[in-house]
Amino acid sequence: MENGKKVVALLTAAGTGSRMKQDIPKQFLHIENKPLIIYTLEAFESHPSVDDIIVVCLDGWHDILKAYAKQFNITKLKYVVSGGKTGQESIRNGIEELRKHYNNDDIVMVHDGNRGLVSHEILSDSLYTYSKKGGAVAAIPCVEAVFESENGEKSNMEIPREKLYRTQTPHTYSLGSIIWAHEQAEKKGITNTAATCSLMKALGKEVYFSKGSEKNMKITTVEDIEIFKALLHTNKENWVK
Repeated sequence: MENGKKVVALLTAAGTGSRMKQDIPKQFLHIENKPLIIYTLEAFESHPSVDDIIVVCLDGWHDILKAYAKQFNITKLKYVVSGGKTGQESIRNGIEELRKHYNNDDIVMVHDGNRGLVSHEILSDSLYTYSKKGGAVAAIPCVEAVFESENGEKSNMEIPREKLYRTQTPHTYSLGSIIWAHEQAEKKGITNTAATCSLMKALGKEVYFSKGSEKNMKITTVEDIEIFKALLHTNKENWVK
């Protein structure tokens, strides 16, 4: 709880994982005998500032998710709701459930269910930035050279990387702010923003960055699983400052 306000994690796990080409959704794939979504749930479960968790889940998987949560002792999971046709609709479904149980000034941390390596440091910095700015979006600077291309085959347009930041999750806002954003989206016909920060930007709001990390990766391909496994077994060497 932050300053008397409840902190709720809203995890999105309603994707079908079509890019993964597996028989089950990526968020339920087992990595070292544990479903990916459980790694994510454990990060929020173990963070002292997080009070409750809601998961927006693929239809047909609700009971499986609840069974896994029980097996892995996830006690903060309070609600499981169905996803929508789009990422924006899925978040809206979660928000509609939250508004029944929480106040407008309670804090919501929207997070991708398939970012299982989110650290306590990232979550704490997100809450800190929110407390100072009224919003927080985890982000990291872009370190590669980036080109814009019309066809994916060639380009003569480079975008200065110093100006580029890659956003991750969590996206932290008050419940009232997110309700407002989704109501405005409905009025204005905005339907295609999978990320809360994109919706806020589309509505003219400034986006404030909080700490992100290369380790806070989103699992979307089989290759990502291999990297995730490697990261599970790495510790910083003693000589690294």
